[in-house]
Amino acid sequence: MNCDYRTVLSYGEKEIIINKSRFIGSSKMVKSEEEALEFIDMVKIKYKDATHNVYAYVIGENSNIQRFSDDGEPSGTAGIPILELIKKEDLRNTVIVSTRYFGGIKLGVGGLIRAYTQSGKAALEAGKIIDMTRFDELLVQIDYNSYGKIENYLLNEKHPIKEVTFDQDVNINLYIELKRKDTFIHDIMDFTSGNGVISEIRTLHLPMSEDRVFI
Repeated sequence: MNCDYRTVLSYGEKEIIINKSRFIGSSKMVKSEEEALEFIDMVKIKYKDATHNVYAYVIGENSNIQRFSDDGEPSGTAGIPILELIKKEDLRNTVIVSTRYFGGIKLGVGGLIRAYTQSGKAALEAGKIIDMTRFDELLVQIDYNSYGKIENYLLNEKHPIKEVTFDQDVNINLYIELKRKDTFIHDIMDFTSGNGVISEIRTLHLPMSEDRVFI
């Protein structure tokens, strides 16, 4: 993707009980429809004895792929509420499966919609919603005299550092959020009196939540 987007950090699973029915919500970040279908199949195999395995997913920068299944529940009571939850949270590349073990009490149309929405929310809570944010991976080469103040600067600014190596110069491999890149380059050149060397390695997405970067 060429933009920032919201999804879940990792595989998440959480069980809730509603009127004696067990609902197990599972969520995962996926990069393609094929990955979403593989995840759905995995959950179906894991809970092959369940009454229903309902799912929904949204794929693509513009949410151009949207799919859902009620898996035998009354039309509109299961897959669509989960799909609407994904869209309400503005998530991309996200799949949710809600597994139901029927407990003997019918929930009715409204009850099913509420139950599957709750199960979807539980799945997202377990997976942890994060922002996939674009960063540039950079290599910064500086002399030893500049390292102390630049190290403090990096810590204060909370730029995630991948690796630091010490040879003829100090080589700092790190990630810089795209919107902060110009300021970063200006500051490094200021600290090094224009003698720092900055090389761009690649652009990538990294997961962020409340200014914390997960690397």
